[in-house]
Amino acid sequence: MMRYASIDVGTNTLRLLIAEQQGRDLKSVLYKRRITRLGGGYTEEGGISNDAAQRTFAALEDFRREIDNAGATVIMAFATSVVRRACNREWFRDEVRKRTGMEITIITGNEEANLSLLGVLSVIDDRSGKKLVMDVGGGSTEFIATVDGIAAGAWSMELGVVHLTEKYLKSDPPSDGELAQIGDEVRGVLDDLKSRMRQDGVDPEDFSADGTAFVGTAGTITTLAAIDQDLEEYDRARINNYTLRKEGIAAIFRRIARMKLSEREEVLKLEKGREDLIIPGTAITLLAMESFGFNEAKVSDAGLLEGIILDRLKPEVVALRY
Repeated sequence: MMRYASIDVGTNTLRLLIAEQQGRDLKSVLYKRRITRLGGGYTEEGGISNDAAQRTFAALEDFRREIDNAGATVIMAFATSVVRRACNREWFRDEVRKRTGMEITIITGNEEANLSLLGVLSVIDDRSGKKLVMDVGGGSTEFIATVDGIAAGAWSMELGVVHLTEKYLKSDPPSDGELAQIGDEVRGVLDDLKSRMRQDGVDPEDFSADGTAFVGTAGTITTLAAIDQDLEEYDRARINNYTLRKEGIAAIFRRIARMKLSEREEVLKLEKGREDLIIPGTAITLLAMESFGFNEAKVSDAGLLEGIILDRLKPEVVALRY
């Protein structure tokens, strides 16, 4: 059976999925992720920093070994926010090609949003009605409005946890002023999101709490689901379709915001490297729920990685599904 490998070169996290097609779904053979913080130290003038690039090259070399060992014959590596913005992106792609033989495809924010949606909907139980899907990333956050599984609109906002962390979090633990600054920037971006939705003919009120499900994907929301369940080991089966309550997220935020970084490392023992990023990520989640009037969020551990493969298989998958 043919095996497919998809790689998400994100601003914070590098992720690998090796999977086989099983009917209309994917059977995961191997899932791996590594926080390399590719966007760490990024500047508009210099682009991706050398240290961040070297961490990512090493992780991609490891991923290539995993792919070869698993016998995957189709490799699709996609880069998102920080790579598409970087002035030295072609140098980065050339280095990856030289070191691993893999070709990195840079996708737009809307492409990222639509591929993520494809992956999210492949695991969410409720496939009917309206949904507002949010994908919180290191360099950007994507929002996708869907009706009966069809995208009504997708918006990529320049709102990422790496940017917010490096810009505002200077104290340990964070000061009230720093937390307030994060909140102000997030609210401003959410206001811009609603303006962009209206410009595209989508009424934000049509995707508020009444009759709409709020779905979150990516590292922030899955980490919150793990913390909420007090998981000792990360279990994708217990993350997918888990329901987070807004008051539960708020309680986690109040708790971690008062902690020192070293204390958050213990809480986030499931994944090292997210100890600082979890604060702005949780703020984005809470404020998005507040802005659209949601009291709960459905969690998806699937997203861009699955969407990349499903898009490749789309004609065959669609035939099976319909």
